[in-house]
Amino acid sequence: MKQAFLAIFVAAACAAMSYGQPPNSCENLKSVKLPDTTITAAEMVPAGPLVVPGRGGGAPAGQGPAAPAPMVPAHCRVAAVIAPSADSHIEVEFWMPAAEWNNKFEAVGNGGFAGTISYAAMAAALREGYATASTDTGHKGGSAVFAVDHPERYIDFAWRAVHEMTVKAKSFVMVYYGKAALYSYWNGCSTGGRQGLKEAQRFPEDFDAILAGAPANYETHLHAWTVAVGSAAIKGGENILSAGKMPILNQAVLAACDSLDNVKDGLLNDPRKCKFDPAVLLCKGPETEICLNAEQVAAVKRIYAPAKFKNGQIIFPSFEPGSELAWPNVVSNLKPPQIGIDTFMYLTYADPQWDWHNFDLDRDTLAADKRDDGVINAIDPDLSRFKARNGKLFMYHGWNDTAIAPENSINYHAGVLKKMGSKQDDWFRLFMVPGMQHCGGGPGPNQFNAMAALERWREAGTPPDVLVASHVTGSTVDMSRPLCPYPQVAVYKGTGSIHDAASFSCKAP
Repeated sequence: MKQAFLAIFVAAACAAMSYGQPPNSCENLKSVKLPDTTITAAEMVPAGPLVVPGRGGGAPAGQGPAAPAPMVPAHCRVAAVIAPSADSHIEVEFWMPAAEWNNKFEAVGNGGFAGTISYAAMAAALREGYATASTDTGHKGGSAVFAVDHPERYIDFAWRAVHEMTVKAKSFVMVYYGKAALYSYWNGCSTGGRQGLKEAQRFPEDFDAILAGAPANYETHLHAWTVAVGSAAIKGGENILSAGKMPILNQAVLAACDSLDNVKDGLLNDPRKCKFDPAVLLCKGPETEICLNAEQVAAVKRIYAPAKFKNGQIIFPSFEPGSELAWPNVVSNLKPPQIGIDTFMYLTYADPQWDWHNFDLDRDTLAADKRDDGVINAIDPDLSRFKARNGKLFMYHGWNDTAIAPENSINYHAGVLKKMGSKQDDWFRLFMVPGMQHCGGGPGPNQFNAMAALERWREAGTPPDVLVASHVTGSTVDMSRPLCPYPQVAVYKGTGSIHDAASFSCKAP
């Protein structure tokens, strides 16, 4: 009966479109019946500054009180709650341009443990003409406490919320516009990158192309490393590696390795080639601001090293040389980042009293893997079903990322090639970004339009052989640089400004 109701609704909308009338009224969408879905709002929103539902005007949560609210065009807003299980409460928002729809759908991802709808990302998609959607993944707040005694909500966060949102979004697009979107895209970074890979692996029919940045796809191993690396500089309840030591460490790295790519620009094209030994900063006498004592040198070596099982098998890679200015949030505190602790406290052991001081890398990583059993982790290298649908997968990762070690993306890329064959660049490409931190920021070329490149690739068959990225200070572009499909790197031609992308070309190492 519900599907029949939807079919009648769509037929009416199509008839209206055929006579040149506008699409179905937004308010009428509140009458649409979809499985496991309760519509809580269906309203036209006028053009103007973004007003976050439930918060009023101003910037979305996490952008700070001083950040101006982004502008949005007039759109139809549908809010709903999806409950695929008796314990599910997945809040979703669907926004559809009232005019100048580009005939496409772009779903946007989350960060961390989610717990909030990504309003700013939705606003950005809406400004580009997309119908868009986002979900809180079935809970509120950025902690993983939601999963304790709630196995269905664990699944909602892991993959079900995104898939259910996507299926419902396509139905609302069909009803409102009287036709389906020509293309459906995913755009996410960090947790959003993991969500995108999970979709490609589990529901390859949901999206025509996926943009997955710095994916947290091996979440159990990522958070085991997060706890391990966050503990590396903590001795006897004190932190021995202050933020003030990071600039001298970074300067020493650049002095040793910045010229390896024949350009002295403060960036390392491929930090893996840098064989920096922090012992060069060992104090010759008493510790000063410009040297490291023996304990600090040992801590830095541990931080650069990957997390490993006792048998030598790598659990997760670690920070790359050149990223030191971004270390303090991870290693200069009195405890590891809470996001890592949450995985073991709530997801693995369901024990709010779990003490990170007793963390054992082997034991707890294996326990986390057993508890997850592939529910959250998105590490399956077999993407043959996604490829068979002409799907395109565009991954990117910053070399200066200290939230998710960049070599994780390289490892997943290598795993796909090992499983599916060495020549997969007609549908899957990875871009490593020198100097970029987690999902943006940093001293490198961190601003680029990957979505436009992905669209050209999927719609016109034009692969992204090079992507021009910029670094902006204030409102000034002070550097541009080509980004190259891995394993290619940008090589200086020998003439021209080192701050101009035209002075570089992509070459295999």
